[in-house]
Amino acid sequence: MREIVHVQVGQCGNQVGTQFWETICKEHGIDQDGKYVGDDELQLEGSHVYYSPAGGSRYVPRSIMVDLEPATLNTLRNSEYGKIFKPDNFVFGQTGAGNNFAKGFYTEGAELVDQILDALRRESENCGRVQGFQMLHSLGGGTGSGMGSLLINKIRENYDRQIIKTYSIVPSPKVSNTVVEPYNATLSINELIETSDESFCIDNEALYDICYRTLKMKSPAYKDMNQIVSQCMSGLTTGLRFPGQLNADLRKLAVNMVPFPRLHFFMPGYAPLTSPQSMEYIDLSIPELAQQMFESRNMMAACDPKSGLYMTVAALFRGKVSTQEIEEQMMGMQSKNSSYFVDWIPNNVKTGVSNYSPKGCKMSVTYICNSTAIQELFRRVNEQFSAMFRRKAFLHWYTGEGMDQDQFVEADNNVKKLIDEYQRYQEMSADDDEEDYEDHDQVEEEEIEYYDDVESDEELTYADDVGAQILAED
Repeated sequence: MREIVHVQVGQCGNQVGTQFWETICKEHGIDQDGKYVGDDELQLEGSHVYYSPAGGSRYVPRSIMVDLEPATLNTLRNSEYGKIFKPDNFVFGQTGAGNNFAKGFYTEGAELVDQILDALRRESENCGRVQGFQMLHSLGGGTGSGMGSLLINKIRENYDRQIIKTYSIVPSPKVSNTVVEPYNATLSINELIETSDESFCIDNEALYDICYRTLKMKSPAYKDMNQIVSQCMSGLTTGLRFPGQLNADLRKLAVNMVPFPRLHFFMPGYAPLTSPQSMEYIDLSIPELAQQMFESRNMMAACDPKSGLYMTVAALFRGKVSTQEIEEQMMGMQSKNSSYFVDWIPNNVKTGVSNYSPKGCKMSVTYICNSTAIQELFRRVNEQFSAMFRRKAFLHWYTGEGMDQDQFVEADNNVKKLIDEYQRYQEMSADDDEEDYEDHDQVEEEEIEYYDDVESDEELTYADDVGAQILAED
């Protein structure tokens, strides 16, 4: 038994999570009341990964729903699949986080965290052998970023041997609901760097573009975007839930995808993504899926993978497909796109195959890229953070909840260091030695020291200038 405990946090996390559970319930033949109504014994064979058997032949999702206000969870409880969830696993506060990371992490969230950990412990103890935890949250809101980060820290403290993966909805440059998103996202990314094992980065702008440009929807709603995310999550977990020719668990995925501990942020994608009107004109085949894999329009993060280099790629195919044909196509695509792969990891494409097709489609592929191009996403958030932090805008809302200004400086430095690491490994070649980069680390430390004592805007500008001068001299 290799179970996964699912946690969904905040309004965004619970809305996407509801869609995820609807999708995999249909795949496993489980109805709105938790009863099995399927017609294939394979549907129940791997159901234990996400479901716990209960009395009356029910299957209950191993899910914990968390929010700091009751409205979202009340909506979930009254939804089509609301009755399938265990009532004890709805954990909510009354005040909300007010789009403030500090409220989710330090004040309101801290009061609720013990109750959530009790629910986690109950679910874990009812499992034969937990392989890991997965969290679904947004980095822009107060609950998703603050409460989500606090929970991941607590899970890491209590279950240090299990894999923790997150599906993190990151702020996008065009689709923004909150002014203080850059603060919340930077503080949350700072926590994810240290505590998460695998983080799948998804943003609303990329999802909107997929709906509008690729699927030809005139006015995409959040439900449409959530459906795409749930399809992707379903594909990523297929190898855990259904038998196949090549399968993997969370730890195998981490071992094959994460070359360095801090570089565990992935860009997910899905194919086929085609409008219903065009589907009948396309020959859905392995070559067509392999071609779509490396197109930026199928990525769920607003980054162009061709602006960086792929370190590792995982492709998880579904359907009655030939393993040999997949291997040939993947080797061909890797050879064709060799200039976009790092040369210091020889075999950096992992494939998995599950015979169980997705609903409404004879074959599909879900793929994950660990690419240096994701630094674009972090750089974008960091630039927005710096623009506000220079003027100390909105800072009083965070310090009023007990945070210190130094925590912002520390988070900013850590994200900058992450961006620098991605850039450094992008520029490294197979013939370089690690010693060539020791001086670079030294400069990095010197630059951070200048930021540590920043108090005013003038000092911050001076620190930037000195940091830039050090890098130029190096």
